[in-house]
Amino acid sequence: MSDRRVALVTGAAGGLGTAVLAALARDGYDVVGVDVAPVAAPCAEWHLVDVRDGTALRELAADVVARRGRLDAVVAAAAVVGGGSPLWATPDSVLDELWEVDAKGVWTTAAATVPHLLASPEPHLARFVGIASAAGEHGLFGLAAYTAVKHAVVGIVRGLAADLAGTGVVAVAVSPGATRTPMLEATAALYGLAGEDGIDELARHQGLRRALEPAEVADVVALCCSPAGAALHGSVVNADGGFGI
Repeated sequence: MSDRRVALVTGAAGGLGTAVLAALARDGYDVVGVDVAPVAAPCAEWHLVDVRDGTALRELAADVVARRGRLDAVVAAAAVVGGGSPLWATPDSVLDELWEVDAKGVWTTAAATVPHLLASPEPHLARFVGIASAAGEHGLFGLAAYTAVKHAVVGIVRGLAADLAGTGVVAVAVSPGATRTPMLEATAALYGLAGEDGIDELARHQGLRRALEPAEVADVVALCCSPAGAALHGSVVNADGGFGI
């Protein structure tokens, strides 16, 4: 067992998830990385688990707590993107995958881990952060399915926050804008864009007029996981660089 605080991060093998690993490790957490691909970033341990597999997530969370003695923060960052066509031309398979990974994956992660956050030695410092998106507030052309599931992430976190009222455990949604990750490159490709020009085209919709760096958004997530994050309970933190301005 460890006296160090323990965090679990899904979607940890790349992009924002990897940046969150680094930010939480910097802040003194022993970080457990979870993904369907190997986690190359430094962390206390990592596991190949699919967020669509609720049984595996519950077993992993229980095992981490049994060995390390606690679980203090969870960041549900696992996600995929898909679409590129109007809603009426979007295959059901695209919506199904996005729902299972991006929305239900957050639900399943919360169901598997929140009981352990409630049992933390310091529940008033325990945090659950769901990664939503600017698409959780804005409609995005050609991405109706992605927009729908990111709205669902916001609803899941708000419902969870209501259920956690009075427990001390905090639930927050963080909604990034265009962030320089493989997912942003995949989004650009859905629009027929590529390279830096494609990223710049997506980022021009943000007030900063540039893409966010993963570390910038990860620092916001780390703030939500800090003691100061208590004030954000039930909130949606728009770490989107002024999307839509």
